[in-house]
Amino acid sequence: MNAPLHKELPANLLNAEKALRDVTHSWDSQILKELTHYIEIPAKSPSFDANWEANGYLDTVLSQTAEWIEAQKVAGLSLEIVRLPGRTPVLFFEVAATRAQAEGSGQTVLMYGHLDKQPEFSGWRNDLGPWTPKYENGKLYGRGGADDGYAAYASIAALQALKNQNTPHTRIVGLIETCEESGSYDLLPYVDALRARLGDVGLVICLDSGAGNYDQLWLTTSLRGMASGTLKVEILTEGIHSGDASGLVPSSFRIMRQVLDRLEDSQSGRLLPASFHCKVPADRLAQAKATADILGEEVYKRFPWAHYDCGGATQFALPTTTDPLQALLNRTWTPTLSVTGAEGFPSLENAGNVLRPYTAFKLSLRLPPLVEADKAVAEMKKLLEDNAPYQARVTFESKGGATGWNAPSSTPWFEQALQNASQAHFGASVGYIGQGGTIPLMNMLSQGFPRAQMMVCGVLGPKSNAHGPNEFLHVPYAKKLTASVAEVMASMP
Repeated sequence: MNAPLHKELPANLLNAEKALRDVTHSWDSQILKELTHYIEIPAKSPSFDANWEANGYLDTVLSQTAEWIEAQKVAGLSLEIVRLPGRTPVLFFEVAATRAQAEGSGQTVLMYGHLDKQPEFSGWRNDLGPWTPKYENGKLYGRGGADDGYAAYASIAALQALKNQNTPHTRIVGLIETCEESGSYDLLPYVDALRARLGDVGLVICLDSGAGNYDQLWLTTSLRGMASGTLKVEILTEGIHSGDASGLVPSSFRIMRQVLDRLEDSQSGRLLPASFHCKVPADRLAQAKATADILGEEVYKRFPWAHYDCGGATQFALPTTTDPLQALLNRTWTPTLSVTGAEGFPSLENAGNVLRPYTAFKLSLRLPPLVEADKAVAEMKKLLEDNAPYQARVTFESKGGATGWNAPSSTPWFEQALQNASQAHFGASVGYIGQGGTIPLMNMLSQGFPRAQMMVCGVLGPKSNAHGPNEFLHVPYAKKLTASVAEVMASMP
């Protein structure tokens, strides 16, 4: 008679202290060095490097990661770099199960990460830079280390920790992409091409997310979606002397302001279309309340607010709210518009008295987890383009969006495994937090593998500043997270 498919396993399959020692040794002796070399390579995502294929940086970081994985000689691991025509490449590895499984069960653990990076951005400390790694006080500075070049290395270190203790495990596969920072538009064709080899995914481990603090394990419960594109307002065919034309020729910037007013209330920041909003599920609201109690004012104080002297006292810029619960909801379940780039403006030192012919903004609109991105993009285009003021030429061009994600309910074994791991390595209970960023893969996987548990975690805690200046990887936290991953994999029924 077959054993029950979901029999709960004992919590002590893995010696937690030894697992942490093993992953710490791997980080100290190898991974830090590998990530230092990784940061030096400007492997920007294809949206930020149109010549990515000719430049070869994505191929370089993928090959270096693959070579390191192969050098670890993980028992039973096979690896290949997969290339589809016209697509960014992916790295795929698999390790056969060592645990006897009931007939027909055969579930798989899928480990995910990405190696492409955001662009440089400005404002780095004088002694730092996006491609000049520096290790200081437990933090590895540089672009991409935390977001999330470390994921492939941490995944293998966690897997090796299982092997070191001869801990039985289910089948494990890894998928490392190079298009995530561009919206993962190349990923779905690879998932389709590899679907038979992915198997029946019962647990997804995604290390591309964040942490509320560095004091406990954090599980991401939701991710916002994104609708992005370039909004351009054209009023002239060339620049004209402002003294001659202003007052008669309307400013393209003023028209831009009017057009954006259709989308956003500039006083409150509230997005005006009702379809861009959704109700916060009751379980997520309860989790947010618990997390607000843990983090308190740190929810908003962790940001680098501008400040200045005002009559001998330091005055700080203010957030939209100082209520911790509302702050959490604002950054996870509220649609928000950001202007992330601009074109049509000369630099300040070259800005003469000229009425500019056009203004273009790159818009990034974060959507609540339950709002469909494609519909939002279509509504944005219609709202922004129709009936332009002064019959100006207004265009909104988008490559599409990414729908957000709301995690499935946790099964008892998964919740217990997370609690055990957090207590063992942090001495604190696991925290649950929604994230304001977007990981397109998660929605794809939830649809493709509706029974899978989702361990979405990461090292992007306070001040780690992914995408911005002075991005860093908190190495002590990364070590404990790596050991926690090993514990959860060992506990999978």
